[in-house]
Amino acid sequence: MIKEVKLPEVSDNVETGDVVKVLVSVGDDVKVDQPVIELETDKAMFEVPSTEEGVVKEIKVKVGDAISIGSVILTLDSEAGSDKKVEDDKGEEKGGKKETSDEEKEDSKDEKKEDSKDEKKEDSKDEKKEDSKEEEKEDSKDEKKDDSKDEKKETSKEEKKEDSKDEKKETSKEEKKEDTKGESEKKDEDKHDIKKDDVKGKSDEKAVATVVKDTAPASPSVRRLARELGVDINEVTGNSLERISEGDIKKFVRDKIRSTEGPVVSVTQKALPNFEKWGEIEREPMSKVRAITGDAMTYAWTTIPMVTQFDKADITQIEEFRKKYSKKVEEDGGHLTVTSLLVKICSVALKEFSQFNSSIDVVSKEIIFKKYFNIGIAVDTDRGLLVPVIKDTDKKTITEISSELNELAEKARNKKISPEEMDGGNFTISNLGGIGGTNFSPIVYSPQVAILGVSRAIKEAVLINEKFEPRFMLPLSLTYDHRIIDGADAARFLRWIAEALENPMVMVL
Repeated sequence: MIKEVKLPEVSDNVETGDVVKVLVSVGDDVKVDQPVIELETDKAMFEVPSTEEGVVKEIKVKVGDAISIGSVILTLDSEAGSDKKVEDDKGEEKGGKKETSDEEKEDSKDEKKEDSKDEKKEDSKDEKKEDSKEEEKEDSKDEKKDDSKDEKKETSKEEKKEDSKDEKKETSKEEKKEDTKGESEKKDEDKHDIKKDDVKGKSDEKAVATVVKDTAPASPSVRRLARELGVDINEVTGNSLERISEGDIKKFVRDKIRSTEGPVVSVTQKALPNFEKWGEIEREPMSKVRAITGDAMTYAWTTIPMVTQFDKADITQIEEFRKKYSKKVEEDGGHLTVTSLLVKICSVALKEFSQFNSSIDVVSKEIIFKKYFNIGIAVDTDRGLLVPVIKDTDKKTITEISSELNELAEKARNKKISPEEMDGGNFTISNLGGIGGTNFSPIVYSPQVAILGVSRAIKEAVLINEKFEPRFMLPLSLTYDHRIIDGADAARFLRWIAEALENPMVMVL
């Protein structure tokens, strides 16, 4: 039995993906939940398992294909898989069975010969019968052909007569139209409200097409307004049976704008120069992750008024804590890092400053405050920046957060992360401290309203009690959406995080 393996529903907002790798070949024995392809979506790259078992008969996709949910990936022959098992079982039992004797083999050969002779005789009889039947069919076909020819001749004559009548009628109609040209234009104005100027200079065919197209009852001024606003007047509904008014057109446009999820961003690029005239170049297509990231960042930069707040945190004390307990966390499968500590600190800060754990609904002019705490962590991969999300950070210990963060980062780098593990983030942390730099301004990831940037900690001389002491100072940068967060609130939020790093007891209290 032939069964199809289709692309299942991957995530709520994911409908398509690109095939990165095909993991099976024709003839392979596939089992349920065995990975068959690697798929890359705008959120992640992951393996798609088989929902059926059997032998691969045909592979319907190839590397680079864009497939959607429900697309057939491959077909499996389930019976071939069962036959294979039976053959294997027979092969195992072969050694325990007795071999047939030579006499028995000879008898079976004679029986086969007799059976084949009888079959040949029967086949020859059947062939003769079939030949006679075919001859009878041919005769009947010839008779039908002759009858159909006569019928066609008669019908063609009748059709010609009808065509000539129709042509005469059409020409008489056209002559009447020419004579009553002025009257027809007045009727058109009453019926369809089209001015003579609209059809002036146009051919009769174009004028008729315009009349047929604009069937909605409206005055010429209303039609002009609809054209200026790019509205198809036939899609607008008026009040009851009355004509469509200017108010109806404006209401239609307002409803269209409100129905959209947000402002549409269109970026047009100027024509690029011919770079080859200055030297050798090489073109390489963008990866899907890079292209999606570019679109998301362009949208965020265009639609969100962003401001960045900078500060420094003295992490000398927390560095001692981190080194002291890092071995214990490693035993549980995690790495105690500044990032994992910040995840826990930020989850508490988001409770204190609820506007940082929100989103803006531009259409309804509302602020959506979230009662859950999911924090995304930007991870650098060879395909671009990915942001896995740690869910319910307020309910997890630092050890649990460290273990989950390590697991998600490995999945992201090894192309094993799923779309669900990258969805639902309320706030993001981007740590470039491992690479270097003093400060940077991260871009808010829409529909979030803030993002925390972390740079490399350096040892500085800090004045404490009128004495300079060497302290580890961590540069922090907070980019926020100025539509909902004021500068004073951003400064307080970032200072709260810095104090929590300097004195972890602040977070406990």
